[in-house]
Amino acid sequence: MRDRHSYAFALVSVAAILDVDADEKIREARIALGGVAMKPWRATQAEKVLAGQKPDDEALRAAADAELQNAHGYEYNTFKIELARRCIRRAINQALVVGQTPSPAPGASPGQKGSS
Repeated sequence: MRDRHSYAFALVSVAAILDVDADEKIREARIALGGVAMKPWRATQAEKVLAGQKPDDEALRAAADAELQNAHGYEYNTFKIELARRCIRRAINQALVVGQTPSPAPGASPGQKGSS
């Protein structure tokens, strides 16, 4: 998330990759945050909470809350804690949508999905 589109850096960034099984449960998650600490922050508590869960709103909230339960801001950056919670949920939801996108058929040119 950033507060404007040009010449701005992210206030909080989140990268998420998920391994989801056929029953739509998360086998494994890898989540990293940027802009919230002195170096990138691996969200291991959130990853643990998500393992074995269906990625519904309750599970995503629990994961974000578990990761940030001990976080504390300083003067002007406290807002980043709630922003990080929302960004974690959003990144996971986006990873789920990307994971549902059909792959191109073997031999298809870029931008060509499947066969007709």
